[in-house]
Amino acid sequence: MAKQDYYEVLGVERSASEREIAKAYRKMAVKYHPDSNPGDDDADRRFKQAAEAYEVLSDSDKRARYDQYGHAGVENGGGGFRNAEDIFAAFGEMFGGGIFEDFFGGRGRANRPRRGADIHAEVILTLEEAAMGVDKTIQFHRNEICTECHGGGSQPGSQPEPCQQCGGRGQVVQSAGILRMQTTCPVCQGRGSIIINPCDQCQGNGFKARKVTLEVAIPAGVDDGMRVRLNGEGEASPSGGAAGDCYCLIKVKRHKIFHRDGRNLVLQLPIAYTQAVLGAEVEVPTLDGPTSLKIPRGTQSGEVFKLKGHGMPDPQGGRKGDMLVQTFIETPKKLSAKQEELLRELAEHDQIDVSPQRKNFFDKIKDYFAIEK
Repeated sequence: MAKQDYYEVLGVERSASEREIAKAYRKMAVKYHPDSNPGDDDADRRFKQAAEAYEVLSDSDKRARYDQYGHAGVENGGGGFRNAEDIFAAFGEMFGGGIFEDFFGGRGRANRPRRGADIHAEVILTLEEAAMGVDKTIQFHRNEICTECHGGGSQPGSQPEPCQQCGGRGQVVQSAGILRMQTTCPVCQGRGSIIINPCDQCQGNGFKARKVTLEVAIPAGVDDGMRVRLNGEGEASPSGGAAGDCYCLIKVKRHKIFHRDGRNLVLQLPIAYTQAVLGAEVEVPTLDGPTSLKIPRGTQSGEVFKLKGHGMPDPQGGRKGDMLVQTFIETPKKLSAKQEELLRELAEHDQIDVSPQRKNFFDKIKDYFAIEK
């Protein structure tokens, strides 16, 4: 089923400002929040859909890619929340840390499991790989739950103690006159407890770094700067929440022959003067193999010819782009005697002034002595 346009989801124009987009999202988030619509699958779907749209349109880079490529431009790189907790974790700050708690009975960030951190990995592709799509193996390090303490951070048989600073709440309240501000406890960092006997394996962190090898399917037509998201392949949550994601940043290497311009490929093709004047049929390279191109008589240097369907695939599954062949007349630096003779004859016929033919050394000597006599 095709995804709905993100601007339509939020009910804003494509020219909407960041403030208008944020305002529209707040309105939908409150209207379709799961706590206000228990058991309503449609409201839950709309809530997630709005969050997905906001995640893309509130980010200038993602929004630019979406405007150019549509959903494929941010495919696996934005959107697609698994549950409401993901949305709270991603957008809680935009509501001042309190709108959901105020509206929906204390479902606060301090009581929610935090989502694991995201990881970024770079995937380098050739232009051919980007055109065809490819499976790539990536390697990176991520923190995973310690198997010795099972993420608790304490030695087996030992238990953490409640933090005395915050009384185990993980939050402290600071007062300044009539103002009261709740912040994360600086002693326990929001955990609500202090580890007395740290685990020997993870030194109390609850996590250990591990090298991970994964296969990632890169879709055909991706461009430099796009991202592919691997759900749940990021770091584990420090508080039992969902794992983060792994974002694969696409880098496409410069090609020796072709230059990419969106879905089109540009090829600069050298042709001889005679081919430009008389016309010719030449073989040109494409990503699909060599193909024939007809050069008409009288072709001028810099003219562009289009080979339809020989460009890059559309990431959204549409038709392929085109190959744009730009011709330029190649001037030879060396000529055979016959070639020079013919060209001088042509120049004389066209009444064009050209440089005089250079004499060899012995001819110059003969001329010199002839003058002396």
